[in-house]
Amino acid sequence: MSETTYVFAPSPVYSLPIRGSNVRFPVKRIFCVGRNYHAHAVEMNRPVDKASMSPFYFLKDASTTIESGATVPYPTGTHDYHYEMELVVAIGAEGFRLAEADAEGMIYGYCAGLDMTRRDLQLAARETGRPWDLGKDFEKSAVFTEIVPRSELGILKHGSINLQVNGETRQSSNIDKLIWGIPELLADLSQFYHLQPGDLIMTGTPEGVGPVQVGDRITGHIDKVGDIELNVGAAE
Repeated sequence: MSETTYVFAPSPVYSLPIRGSNVRFPVKRIFCVGRNYHAHAVEMNRPVDKASMSPFYFLKDASTTIESGATVPYPTGTHDYHYEMELVVAIGAEGFRLAEADAEGMIYGYCAGLDMTRRDLQLAARETGRPWDLGKDFEKSAVFTEIVPRSELGILKHGSINLQVNGETRQSSNIDKLIWGIPELLADLSQFYHLQPGDLIMTGTPEGVGPVQVGDRITGHIDKVGDIELNVGAAE
């Protein structure tokens, strides 16, 4: 059988390091949960009533993946570049139409993440009923730490989550304030997608989101999961 050839080189495999291992976690898809902390939903003028509402999602392409510690250019097309600190669940098994009781077996591990956002473009799209892609799905906008295997942590239900810009705290909360916890999210998302090994789920950000400028240093921490860092470089 002849070897397949392509008109140009296929896209590379984007991957993340795994704590305590010399193998890497290949990233397949990045699902992001919108407005999953009450205080953040309020600051975005879109409060959430869990009794009458369901989680909602948007996606970032795997190619947006950047490892913690990088310097990224201030993105084009925006004057309002924001950070969002998040707990990220890494999926390690196939799953479809799951019950919440099945959630733990789906989890490979966890990492800390930054959902970097062109806020002005996101809000302009939101107000006109258009997709959020320009505001959310752009180059180098998904920043991740190494993955901590589930065997060390089980299902995370509490732990502080915080973020600083140039050493000043901007976000400070606890993952026990997630509106929809990890089992609920995995069960819900699996009603719409066949979850696959390599999928990442960014579970939402607490209140305190805000802009950064060229030269700023972003740092963050999630208990038991790790520390994240991103430096904002000059625009290209």
